[in-house]
Amino acid sequence: MSNSNHTLVHMEDVPLRTITGSGDSSTQESSSRGWTAASCCSDKYHRKLAISSIICGISCIGINALINSVKAETTEDQAEKSKFSLRARKLGIISIVAWVSFLAMCPILLALFSYLATLKN
Repeated sequence: MSNSNHTLVHMEDVPLRTITGSGDSSTQESSSRGWTAASCCSDKYHRKLAISSIICGISCIGINALINSVKAETTEDQAEKSKFSLRARKLGIISIVAWVSFLAMCPILLALFSYLATLKN
């Protein structure tokens, strides 16, 4: 074999990352994956809500929510950050509520049209 400059890392050299308050092994497993139950609530710029509103809502409003979320993250002014973040949250919620309302109205309108069709005959 040839001489190569491979360095060995001993277990003593690698620092362990500890997670405060993780006495339970199931909590430690979910925290090590980067997802916790409160991670969706700690999203400061509402990026997860914006992405969810693209998938589970009216997508054109969701895209505007995502654009405002990105603007909130990239801008330096605190007033602008809060304005864009609030707008991203509002648009995300509006997108999901509008889609759920549309889905709830479809069967109601179908029943109304079928009722009107029976009255015509």
